[in-house]
Amino acid sequence: MVEFHEQIISDLIEDPNGGLVILSSGLCLHKLISSLLQLHSPSQGSLLILSSSPPLKSSILRSLQNPNPNPNFHSEITSDLSATQRLSLYTSGGVLFITARILIVDLLTSRLPTTSLSGLLILNSHSLTETSTEAFIARLLRTLNPKAYIRAFSDKPVSFLSGFAKAERLLKCLYLRKLHLWPRFQVYVSQELEKNPPEVVDIRVPMTAMMKGIQTAIIEVMDACLKEMRKTNKVDVEDLTVEKGLFKSFDEIVRRQLDPIWHTLGKKTKQLVSDLRTLRKLLDYLIRYDAVSYLKYLETLRVSESFRSVWIFAESSHKIFEYAKKRVYQVGRVDGGKLDGQNKNVMIKKRKLKDKNKKEDSLPTTTNGQVVLQEVLEEAPKWKVLHEVLEEIEEERQKQASLGEQFLDEDDSGIVLVACKDERSCMQLEDFIANGPKKVMQDEWEKYLLSKVELQALPKRKKNKPKDPKGFGVLDGVVHIAPAQTTEHSSASKPEHDALLAAAKEIRKLAKKGDLEDGPQPQVVGGEHGKGRRKWKLQKTAASADIFLKEDDVNENMVTKSDESIVSVSVSENEIQKTEIEQAVNGGLHKDAHGSSSINRAVLRKHNEGVESTLMENAKPVPPVHFYALESDQHILDLMNPTVVIVYHADMTFVREIEIYKAENPSKKLKVYFLFYEDSTEVQKFEASIRRENGAFETLIRQKSLMMLPVDQDGHGLGLNSSVELQATSSQNLVTRKAGGRKETEKEMQVIVDMREFMSSLPNVLHQKGMRVIPVTLEVGDYILSPSICVERKSIQDLFLSFTSGRLYHQVETMSRYYRIPVLLIEFSQEKSFSFQSASEIGDDVTPNSIISKLSLLALHFPRLRIIWSRSLHATAEIFASLKSNQDEPDEAKAIRVGVPSEEGVVENDVRAENYNTSAVEFLRRLPGVTDSNYRALMDGCNSLAELALLPIERLAELMGGQKTARTLRDFLDAKYPTVL
Repeated sequence: MVEFHEQIISDLIEDPNGGLVILSSGLCLHKLISSLLQLHSPSQGSLLILSSSPPLKSSILRSLQNPNPNPNFHSEITSDLSATQRLSLYTSGGVLFITARILIVDLLTSRLPTTSLSGLLILNSHSLTETSTEAFIARLLRTLNPKAYIRAFSDKPVSFLSGFAKAERLLKCLYLRKLHLWPRFQVYVSQELEKNPPEVVDIRVPMTAMMKGIQTAIIEVMDACLKEMRKTNKVDVEDLTVEKGLFKSFDEIVRRQLDPIWHTLGKKTKQLVSDLRTLRKLLDYLIRYDAVSYLKYLETLRVSESFRSVWIFAESSHKIFEYAKKRVYQVGRVDGGKLDGQNKNVMIKKRKLKDKNKKEDSLPTTTNGQVVLQEVLEEAPKWKVLHEVLEEIEEERQKQASLGEQFLDEDDSGIVLVACKDERSCMQLEDFIANGPKKVMQDEWEKYLLSKVELQALPKRKKNKPKDPKGFGVLDGVVHIAPAQTTEHSSASKPEHDALLAAAKEIRKLAKKGDLEDGPQPQVVGGEHGKGRRKWKLQKTAASADIFLKEDDVNENMVTKSDESIVSVSVSENEIQKTEIEQAVNGGLHKDAHGSSSINRAVLRKHNEGVESTLMENAKPVPPVHFYALESDQHILDLMNPTVVIVYHADMTFVREIEIYKAENPSKKLKVYFLFYEDSTEVQKFEASIRRENGAFETLIRQKSLMMLPVDQDGHGLGLNSSVELQATSSQNLVTRKAGGRKETEKEMQVIVDMREFMSSLPNVLHQKGMRVIPVTLEVGDYILSPSICVERKSIQDLFLSFTSGRLYHQVETMSRYYRIPVLLIEFSQEKSFSFQSASEIGDDVTPNSIISKLSLLALHFPRLRIIWSRSLHATAEIFASLKSNQDEPDEAKAIRVGVPSEEGVVENDVRAENYNTSAVEFLRRLPGVTDSNYRALMDGCNSLAELALLPIERLAELMGGQKTARTLRDFLDAKYPTVL
């Protein structure tokens, strides 16, 4: 344990009430928690741990088991355990992980003896609010057991800047008075971490010219989008900076400001918010992905967002696609000319709205030249540097071993730890170390080409041509709507696309046949074309492939056989095997109508200078490498005990973990390599993350000095409802004309709540309003307010999903069957707009996709259904209080039985499912003259449909409330069935 962890624990133990601890990210919160749990004694009582994420929980468990297992620890409490088993665990005095929903239900139902609890640990406290379930638990625990302590922890200081004085509000709702701040620049922390720092090597890798061009273009487009958003005058201008746009929290900042007025915004502003998120991903993926994967992602964006996106129409956006394509391949002609439609000096972007079924006019008129597709396959610059670093590490170790020095520690396995951002990068780098960069890029290139063939083979849907297509936002330019004929494919011209298809189909044909011609040189086919090919081959690299297609022989779906068309593909044996596997998965080659392959293979040359042979000849030995994905959050340093760490993707949290690891092992020789792209957003984002966290702690320090926490006689912070209770008492005492100001005894309101509803914050707010919350398992409804009022609560997201699945229809149907007043509560969020959509977007006609139309049809189908709109949780509590006025309190036993199948069969005056013949009721409601206002009277007046058919018209009139409706039903029942002679 590091010394400042001991200081934090001592500060917490000194205060019996507890406190809130905010650490810098990466200061090993899991080790702090496990050290605190080691001090727990069963004689103090049970200790409950709330709000633990799965990675954090696994790290705490691992720390508790090493080096000495803790005998006082028990497994977590889940819903699979019975009430008796949970009770035995509560009274065992151990440390228990538990979810907030289980704990609040056990507290409300008195299944948890609070006197047996010593305290409560709340992790990830930055995600809590005043209405969260954890705050509900803290209020009940303070009421039932004031001696129990509450300790909250968080290592996300930036999250406490959202909203107004979030740290102070969190202290109040958790009944805490002490705020413990431990930033990285704190004296105890900085002195200990800088006492024995690791050896650090900072390597700045220059980006390629194409990567710099893409990065510059993305930043220009992002800046243009930010300028466009500033014109709305509805967002704080200080937050709209490119530096803040590099983080995910930027989306939350913008949406939090725009949510209350979201329904008033135009399509352009809404799309800008989404575009900024897309641009941030493009910057991030430029550093993480290889050139082929990046191009594939860009083409996916162009297809999915071209008709609604704003950033694609920016002036610099075409450079992103152009440079990304040049990193993978280049297209030209044998005679050195350019392809038609590929002139990159054209700045105007055109909308592609052509009907894909039309094949005419898809090929531009050109001369009879050959299309040349040259592979570039630009490798990531970090790959070469990573391999050189690994070679240097191995050379140094061999040198140390030759000198007889003990280079490795006893507990060191000699494995070099390489930290990457995600699992995909780890797998690709592992492939790169094993097979070399050319093999990795060639595999990605083949996948890219094969995906082209798969898309070509998909059945094409016939789409109606839009009548009047219009763009709704352009940055620095004007959208020119293209006429009916545009290129068939959005990201490439027709000859270029056919060249890619030719290469892909040739690879598939090779994978199917598997016959390669073993010859050192290819044959020359066609005098004039052969000369052109020889001249072009002098300029290509060893792993490149040239594809020559005569444009007159190119069709949309296949490349026809021609003696003049020449295809020369360089492949390796391993690549052929890989394509055979992919063919088995993807399902064979696509053939033309005659059953033959769609491309005429002219010459195939075996690639003798393979990637593996080149790698084995020139490469030096490298040490064993373990790749670690930072997003897995597994805290692998203590498991691997490495002496060399290579930070491939920089992350502030992981850097702090390395510092803690070195501080805990001061005698260990630790060398850390940092790989940064020079002058890139990667460096800017890493430095900005440190500045953001330091700024967050400075803000929290100022807030701590100005905090005003109320204190009552017992020394606990006042609850949220204390001021409300004091105000209510004083207002009651003002009424002196009624019994001398004596307070009237008010009847306690009760609300029966379904167990599943404790995932929301509404039960907490109802309890704050003074209502007694009774948690039970309900088959019908979510909230029972009275014997006749049943409420089904829907959030906005749940409402849309329930309409899509049809679940809402069934829920309303069952509520209407068992309760006289079924209620559908649609609850909005307080921070968001109180509207589905703007008034201008609501159409006049009923459409299947409109939420307004769906609600209208639901109300028409169930006339007794009452729809209530609530702006927030507190508004819902006020609505419930008004609905319960002058109503009887609900019966808990009866509410539990509603809709539940019973084994006793039909029971008189019972409300279970078997007591209702739903088929007979539905048949009755469809009879002529029977309406929603009289069918219940008919059900009460007769026991079956057979008895209904025998009732006289006078009795029918009495039950149905009118002679006319009774005559209609009697005429229908007495009508003779027509016979056929």
